[in-house]
Amino acid sequence: MTAGWKKRWDGLRIGALRDLFGVEKPVIGMVHLLPLPGAPGYTGYGIEAVIEAALADARALVRGGVDGLIVENMWDLPYFVGRAVPPEESAAHAVAARAVVEEVSVPVGINVVHNGGVVALAIALAAGARFIRVCLLTGAQVWDTGELDHGCAAELLRKRKELHAEGVKLLCDVDKKHAVRFPGIDLETHIEWTEFYGADALIVSGRMTGSAPELDKVRRAKELASRPVLLGSGATEENVASFLRWADGVIVGSSLKRGGDPTAPVDEDRVRRFVAAARGGR
Repeated sequence: MTAGWKKRWDGLRIGALRDLFGVEKPVIGMVHLLPLPGAPGYTGYGIEAVIEAALADARALVRGGVDGLIVENMWDLPYFVGRAVPPEESAAHAVAARAVVEEVSVPVGINVVHNGGVVALAIALAAGARFIRVCLLTGAQVWDTGELDHGCAAELLRKRKELHAEGVKLLCDVDKKHAVRFPGIDLETHIEWTEFYGADALIVSGRMTGSAPELDKVRRAKELASRPVLLGSGATEENVASFLRWADGVIVGSSLKRGGDPTAPVDEDRVRRFVAAARGGR
């Protein structure tokens, strides 16, 4: 007989990505915010410019047919790690994300690079977002910025309960771009740990932004996992159907930009073609 606390714990998780996005094998488009106040790329253009650019990308993605959005501080590089994200950046992120949530009808999530689990949760709560991407829920790894980082599960899940935010779902990386896992933590181990600590879904990505993982890695993750598996980077119009043979959904950003330039605005025609190709792979 399953204990009552365990039934409640398990009941917090989605059963499938359809529960969150309303479709099988959802396409989740990235809203890459302009550099936020405090970031080296920020030149004083103000929060209205950040919101305007975010809304333009969000509208183009939704008109193009995506099933969800993630609002991310993509250009706040070089990145801080975890709770070190400055308050001026997280506050601006929340304001821009709230504008996106109010503008669109699809589910909106938050990602804070690198691994701002609790910060992302706070932004999601302020913005009314429905999920967050957690870069490192469990295990340990070194980021491209040089920091050795560890999982945030204990702090994040306690804070989520404390804030009465258990409706915010957790999409968690198990093979993260811009990072190398600590030796001995293989894919199987990282999946097992991440599922054990409450992930709603798992994410597998390539080495860097815009780079795809090997198809066999996605297939292997799907075979090992009991939770839904998402492709987290490198999806294109040409390869998405192949990846969706194994993945339960896809997160996509760079290939939907004008000319494939990750710093450019979203190209609605590219979105439409990508979504059509993804639907062919469902």
